[in-house]
Order: sequence, then structure tokens, then C-alpha cells
Amino acid sequence: MSLKGFHIIFIILSSAMAFGVGLWSLEQDGSGYTVLGALSLALGTLLVGYGIWFLRKLKHLSAL
Repeated sequence: MSLKGFHIIFIILSSAMAFGVGLWSLEQDGSGYTVLGALSLALGTLLVGYGIWFLRKLKHLSAL
């Protein structure tokens, strides 16, 4: 597997984990979990944006 392919898979898994932790945290009771949930969902959104930016940057390079 190429480094580009690994990077894309890592971004996908990281964003899925961030969204999972965020949703799990929001289901828990307590203000600490609410903050963790909001930060995790924000991080997941940023990771998706970064993934889209990275794929557009790679568009002109060779295929995976």
C-alpha cells in the first residue's frame, strides 16, 4: 500500500472514530462528556474537510 493510500485510510478511520466518540459522549450524562462530544464532532468535521482537501490536492497525481 502506498503512503497516499495509507493516509486516506487513516483520515477515514480517524474521522469515523471522532464521530463515534462524539456521539457516544453526547449520550452520557455530565457536562464533561458534553464538551468532549462537541469537540469530537468538531474534530470529525475538520478531518472530513481535510480529507476532501487532500483528495483534491492528489487529483493531478497518479492513481492510488
